[in-house]
Amino acid sequence: MSTLPMVVPAQGLPPRVRIHEVGARDGLQNEKATVPTGIKAEFIRRLAAAGLTTVEATSFVHPKWVPQLADAEELFPQISGIEGVDLPVLVPNERGLDRALGLGARRIAVFGSATETFAQKNLNRSVAESLAMFEPVVARAKEAGVHVRGYLSMCFGDPWEGAVPVPQVVRTAKALLDLGCDELSLGDTIGVATPGHVQALLSALNEESVPTGTIGVHFHDTYGQALSNTLAALQHGVTTVDASAGGLGGCPYAKSATGNLATEDLVWMLDGLGIETGVDLAALTATSVWLAEQLGRPSPSRTVRALAHKD
Repeated sequence: MSTLPMVVPAQGLPPRVRIHEVGARDGLQNEKATVPTGIKAEFIRRLAAAGLTTVEATSFVHPKWVPQLADAEELFPQISGIEGVDLPVLVPNERGLDRALGLGARRIAVFGSATETFAQKNLNRSVAESLAMFEPVVARAKEAGVHVRGYLSMCFGDPWEGAVPVPQVVRTAKALLDLGCDELSLGDTIGVATPGHVQALLSALNEESVPTGTIGVHFHDTYGQALSNTLAALQHGVTTVDASAGGLGGCPYAKSATGNLATEDLVWMLDGLGIETGVDLAALTATSVWLAEQLGRPSPSRTVRALAHKD
């Protein structure tokens, strides 16, 4: 099996992709049973040892809203010494930023919405009000020399509003970048995107002077489209892809959101295309098998199941 997948490059694709691993934050936040802090720290260490250089660690939100991540202050010091790995954390407001900066975080992310309904459900604010809340967060982070990622959810469809017009997504995306965000992650929160839609949104952003180099993509696999959508983004020139080890994840405020694109499934495809990631697929698979044992259920990743000889 070590000779598989066979490497057959395709034209028009980037030579290297940076995987933004979200398993420890986005992947675990929807777990009902509390995952011990020590298990989370070991998970992150194993992900780093597998070659992932960006591992989103936790979220400094109020524990009331995401109880699974209530241990952020306890977790972050346990992992902050890992060398060669960026450890972004999610911050919703200035209080969250203060907590993150106080622990030495050097990369943060804010989480916006392209639709009004999800903005209200996720942040209890309108889109405009959420942007106003983010403005001082981003400004202060930049003053402190901290890298800022802007997440934009519901870019391809919303469970309450249905189809989301591309110009509406572009407006909010530009607003996040205008605040000073260094990069933008386009989220298919409920997994309804298809490749043509992905290409259309990326092209529309380019037409409004948003460079492809600032864009990452974040696909959920609800309808089995995450890999095909990722390939469409790579063909457009995107080189940052969000993924979750073992395919964990969802969204506590959008019940139709299923698991994220599995990092192992992504790496299998990229390895076969000859695209460098720096990730050791065997080590990553072993990590997801280990975590699945901790969670008491099998990994939903097809690649993990195949390599672990499980149905």
